[in-house]
Amino acid sequence: MLWFRSIAFNLAFYAMSAVVNLAATPMFFLPRRGTVWAMRCWSRLTIWLLGAIAGTRYEIRGTIPKGPFLVASKHQSMWDTIIFTDILDDPAMVLKRELLWIPYYGWFSKKAKMIAVDRSAGASAIRRLIAQGKAAIAARRPIVIFPEGTRAAPGTKLDYKPGVAALYRQLGVPCVPVAVNSGLYWPRRKMLRHPGTIVLEFLEPIPAGLDRQSFMAELETRIETATAKLLAEGGMRISAP
Repeated sequence: MLWFRSIAFNLAFYAMSAVVNLAATPMFFLPRRGTVWAMRCWSRLTIWLLGAIAGTRYEIRGTIPKGPFLVASKHQSMWDTIIFTDILDDPAMVLKRELLWIPYYGWFSKKAKMIAVDRSAGASAIRRLIAQGKAAIAARRPIVIFPEGTRAAPGTKLDYKPGVAALYRQLGVPCVPVAVNSGLYWPRRKMLRHPGTIVLEFLEPIPAGLDRQSFMAELETRIETATAKLLAEGGMRISAP
C-alpha cells in the first residue's frame, strides 16, 4: 500500500505540475505578482495531493511572524521549499543558482525574484546575497534561507554556512529559526511518501543586533534542539544536542 500510494502521488504530482506550468506560461509576460500567485497555487495543490493520496498532512506550530524578517529553517526535504511559498506572503527564497536552469521551476523562480546564489563565487556571492536581501526587505518581503545550504537526512547536521550570518548582520531584522521533521515523511532522494503529520515549528525570534558568533551559536542550538524533539515525536530515536 505504501508503494502504491507513493507511486500514485508522484504520478499525480508530475502531471499536475505539467498542467500548472503550461497554464501559467502567460504569467511570464504579466506583472511579477501573477507568477507569485501561480507558484502559491502549485504549492497548495502539491500539499493537497500529498494529503489526499499519500496520507501525509502537516501542522504549523508557533507564530508566523508579520512584516519583513529572516527565516532560517532546517532543510530535510523538498517539502520544505514548497510549504513556505504557501504559508508566507511572497517570500524571497534563497536558492542555488543552478536551480534557475530547471525549465519552468527555475524560470518562475527568477520571475518571482527569488535570491539565487552562486556558491562557487566566494566573497562576491555573499555581496550579491546581501544586495538581493536588502532589496527584498525594502519590498517588505520575508526572506527564507536554509543555513545548511542543502537537505540533511533526519538525525544529521551539516555545517551552517556563512550566508545566514551575513544576512542577519546586514539586514538588521529579527531572524526566526524554524524546525521541521519533513524528512521522515518525504525523504530526500527517495520516491516513498510516508503517511503521518509533518510538523513545522516557528521558534522564538532572535532579535537583531547579536554579534556573528553569538548569533550562529544561538541559531544552531535552537534549530537542532527543536528539530531533534520533532524527530523523536515522529518516532525517530535521537538525542537532542
